[in-house]
Amino acid sequence: MPIYRTAAVDTVHNDEELWLNSDLLEEKRERTTICEAKAKMKMRKYYNARVCGVAFRPGDFVYHSNDASHAAAGGKLGPKWEGPYEVTEALGDGAYKLRTMDGTDLPRTWNIANLKKCYL
Repeated sequence: MPIYRTAAVDTVHNDEELWLNSDLLEEKRERTTICEAKAKMKMRKYYNARVCGVAFRPGDFVYHSNDASHAAAGGKLGPKWEGPYEVTEALGDGAYKLRTMDGTDLPRTWNIANLKKCYL
């Protein structure tokens, strides 16, 4: 039993419409790419408006993370930060050399993610 959908098909007109849809597909992809780039730029602008850049200069006092130094496990109630330490050198890309308060240099460099400003 034929239905209207199969009976009303015009194959010549249908082929033309399919070609037209395939031509418009590229334009839809371009519009989607532009919309995606605009949304990413909006998110980047929102994020960067709220980010506070932190940098230390030689002579600043900082604490370093107890998790990063792998010091004695204090458990849940142990100290989270050790210090204060003095920044002796900024090596670039967030790496710093530290010195204890008695003047001995720490043997390794420390990343800025593991440091916190100390207000003395």
